Amino acid sequence: MGISLTRVIASIVCFLLLVGCEGASETKGSLARNESNQALMQYIDDLKIDLVFVEGGDFLMGDFGADYGPENLPYDADKDSKPLHKVRLDNYSIQKIKVTNQAYQFYLKFNGLKLRVVDAGNQKDWSDMNSAPRTPAHMDWFEAERYCGWLAVVSGLPFALPTEAQWEYAARSRGRFLMVSTDDGTYRVAHERVQGEYGLRGLNISSTWNRRAFADEMNWATEGLTPLPVDYFQPNSLGLYSMSDNGLEWVSDWYDEDYYNYSPVNNPQGPSVAVTKDYFGRGTKVVRGQAFADPAWGGGVNVYRTSAEPHGYINEDDFVVLGDKTVRCVVNSSVPVN
Repeated sequence: MGISLTRVIASIVCFLLLVGCEGASETKGSLARNESNQALMQYIDDLKIDLVFVEGGDFLMGDFGADYGPENLPYDADKDSKPLHKVRLDNYSIQKIKVTNQAYQFYLKFNGLKLRVVDAGNQKDWSDMNSAPRTPAHMDWFEAERYCGWLAVVSGLPFALPTEAQWEYAARSRGRFLMVSTDDGTYRVAHERVQGEYGLRGLNISSTWNRRAFADEMNWATEGLTPLPVDYFQPNSLGLYSMSDNGLEWVSDWYDEDYYNYSPVNNPQGPSVAVTKDYFGRGTKVVRGQAFADPAWGGGVNVYRTSAEPHGYINEDDFVVLGDKTVRCVVNSSVPVN
C-alpha cells in the first residue's frame, strides 16, 4: 500500500517544527548562559574595584593601650588580647566593605542555593535584614568560608577568609596604634540632644540613635539592633568601612584565649585545631569587630577578640543566631589586583 503525499508532507512539517523548537530552545539556553556569564564577569569586576591593597610589614598585635595608648591604660580587661607581640605579614588585599546582601544573594542565586531560614520567631526581622541590598549579609563561618572560596574559583584569584592578624592589621590601618577603626581612630558624636530621639547621634561610628533612625526609615522593628548600610560612615585611613561596627566579622582562625603566648611572628594562622571550647564543649572560631557599637559605652576597640561557635549555635539545642555575624574576604597576593 502506498504512502499518500499528504502524509509525507505532514511528516516533513512535523519534523521541521520539532527541529525548529529544539533550535529555539537551544538558542534560549545559550542566551541565558551568556547573560549569566556576563553578570558574573561584571560581579567579579565590581569585586576587584572594592579591594584595598594592604602593604605588609611588622606590627605589635594585641592590647597596646598600656604601652602606646594616650592614657597608658589597657583597652581590654580580658587576657586573651595579651601579651602584645610582634607579627610580620606579607602583602594582601582586603574588601573595603563587608559582603552585602546584594553580593551574597547573587552568589546564592548563581549556585542555585537558597537564603537560609532561621528560627520562625525571628523570621520577620531576618527577612527585613536581608532585604536591603547595601546592608551586610549575615552567615555562619562555614557559609563565609564557602563564599570566599567560591570567589577564588570564579575569579582565579586567591580569595580566602582573612586571618585574625590580617584583620587587626587592616583595622588599625597597617598596625598603627589606633583604638577604633574610624576615620580618625576615635569615637565622635553630635553633642546636641533632640527631644524624642534616642541618645546621641554617632558621627563616625553608629550609636543606638543611628540604628533606630534607620530602622524607622526602613519600617523595620529591629530598633537598636538594626544593621546599617556598609558605607554609612567614613572609612578608616586605609579606606576600609565599618570594621569596628555593624556586625562581627568571621576570620579563619580557631579561637584560643592563650594563642598570643605562642603565636609565631610570620603570618600567624591561628591554632591548627579547635582549642578553647564554648560552654557546651564545641570548638569556637574568632570573630572580630563589634556587632553594635555605641560611643556611649564603647565597643569596637580594634584589639578586642571574641569567639563564636562556627554554626552560630548559642545554646545546647543548636539555636542559631546569625544577625550579628558578617564577613569580608581577602586576596592573598603580593601585588595589587587589577
